[in-house]
Amino acid sequence: MSTRHENDVTTILERQANSVALRFITCGSVDDGKSTLIGRLLYECKAIFDDQLLSLESDSRQYGTQGEKLDFALLVDGLQAEREQGITIDVAYRFFSNKRRRFMVADTPGHEQYTRNMATGASTADLAVILIDARKGVLTQTRRHSRIVSMMGIRHVVLAVNKMDLVDYSEATFDAIVASYRSFAAELAFSNIQAIPLSGLEGDNVLQHSSRMPWYTGCSLMNHLDTVNVRGQRKSGPFRMPIQWVNRPNLDFRGFCGRVADGAIRVGDAVRVLPSGIQTQVKSIWAGCQEVQTAHIGDAVTLTLRKEVDASRGDVLVAPESAPEVADQFEVKLIWMSENNLVPGRPYILKLACKEVTATVTDIKYREDANTGAHLAAKTLALNEIAKVNLSACMPLVFEPYGVNRTLGGFILIDKLTFETVGAGMIRFALRRANNIHWQALEIDKFARAKQKFQTTRCIWFTGLSGSGKSTIANLLEKRLYAEGKHTYVLDGDNVRHGLNRDLGFTEVDRVENIRRVAEVARIMVDAGLIVLVSFISPFRSERRMARDLFSDGEFVEVFVDTPIEECESRDTKGLYAKARKGDLKNFTGIDSPYEQPDAPEVHLKTMGHSPEDCVELLLKTLN
Repeated sequence: MSTRHENDVTTILERQANSVALRFITCGSVDDGKSTLIGRLLYECKAIFDDQLLSLESDSRQYGTQGEKLDFALLVDGLQAEREQGITIDVAYRFFSNKRRRFMVADTPGHEQYTRNMATGASTADLAVILIDARKGVLTQTRRHSRIVSMMGIRHVVLAVNKMDLVDYSEATFDAIVASYRSFAAELAFSNIQAIPLSGLEGDNVLQHSSRMPWYTGCSLMNHLDTVNVRGQRKSGPFRMPIQWVNRPNLDFRGFCGRVADGAIRVGDAVRVLPSGIQTQVKSIWAGCQEVQTAHIGDAVTLTLRKEVDASRGDVLVAPESAPEVADQFEVKLIWMSENNLVPGRPYILKLACKEVTATVTDIKYREDANTGAHLAAKTLALNEIAKVNLSACMPLVFEPYGVNRTLGGFILIDKLTFETVGAGMIRFALRRANNIHWQALEIDKFARAKQKFQTTRCIWFTGLSGSGKSTIANLLEKRLYAEGKHTYVLDGDNVRHGLNRDLGFTEVDRVENIRRVAEVARIMVDAGLIVLVSFISPFRSERRMARDLFSDGEFVEVFVDTPIEECESRDTKGLYAKARKGDLKNFTGIDSPYEQPDAPEVHLKTMGHSPEDCVELLLKTLN
């Protein structure tokens, strides 16, 4: 008896392992019935256990909105806040299967504030079920989600016109909604839109064709999910495998681990390591502890190579006859996912496949209106906004356009200080303008220039509030260094704004660009062998970190001139603080624009009770 049971289980597991998997999402506006539809689908497919059904009956009595009926939304809405408010907040993933396919469905939020969660769910999906409430028709959030779905590379859409039971199963209502949606979606890159009238609550056209809509002759939702060919649009390309880990258990084995992103690889095939360009052959392929002869797209494997090569995490193994591109500047589509606005010029961590580098948005070409698709001018991006931007990375990246390869074309941006994921983007193409620019090799370097001047080159970066005494202390320090025969220069915030940065204002975007420019100038001066004293408010930690990253270890000395704001105001001979308090001077640091104190400056000067001369003496001791 147990043997037969074991055979049955084995047969089921083998059948599921060999069946085609479909990943899809449900999305749409608030209260369109996404969670209810998924719950009904799981219920009708018998994909819930007896104890889950008992729990659903209990939860329906406590939290349900359907009276004595089962509230299928509770199968998916697992967070307490979701149940209390009757909304979806986070992405909920559910797995089920039948004889034909395995399914992974992501129930995504409808509220605008959670659009970033919806984009996360769409990033790995093959198909999108876009729900529309038959009573409301196509809404702004429907359009926003459709644009994101298209941007994320999903080409198959089910237009699920839900709650048909609330419009008396009207054919005219259904036809009008479908016509409206198709008119809007004509500009999007969908290859197939399957419109289905249904009722998630009542089960009409979910699993079986509904007798209450005889005018509809198409397939049910489940039948479409069972038969839709989402793989037909994707042809297997040349071999691509980002290296996730270099496996070195002993001196005799060195393997490169990763998941095959495209194509196939066989023992003996030639491969090239990018970006280095070194070519070799595959010696062996390991799937776990088992040696195999081939690996295909999606397989997690370890490759050993015939020749010892310099390759590490983030490099990519590719077919040498058709290698992807390598570049450091791109045009991308970007969706901003942070409550803190995107600021061009601010450095972020870019994660592409297994590679992490510093990158900045250099230009916002336009912001896209979610409702109309119109191109709007923008200097910054707010939460959930979509834009086409130019992006610059600190080093070349191996990539392919997102439409060709999601793995090598899709990336995220991460805040350097909080490690929050702030954006998700799709690479469209490389910018060619910088391809003919190369570093010119110079025989005399900064060390030779500094040695000629008998000094150690440094960038001494003074930061603090307006009126804290930065410029006074920097001036006094330069006089002392000059008297000792040192070669110095002071870059002062006010002075630089008379020339190099005269075109910049005091918005957050302009402040970031202000610091970026002066940091680059300071780097050039340090390269010239000088001791550079930079006196700027530089209120944001991220920009000070960006400046620090331009210099070698030990070259950058951050000096926090720590003076209470009350003392700064009392020293204010120009009356700037008074104007800011009245509202006549906008974006003034410490009043209506924040100052982020350094976490670990090399020198912390507390000026209260200490003269500028005392501060200089302390600085000199630190520098020496």
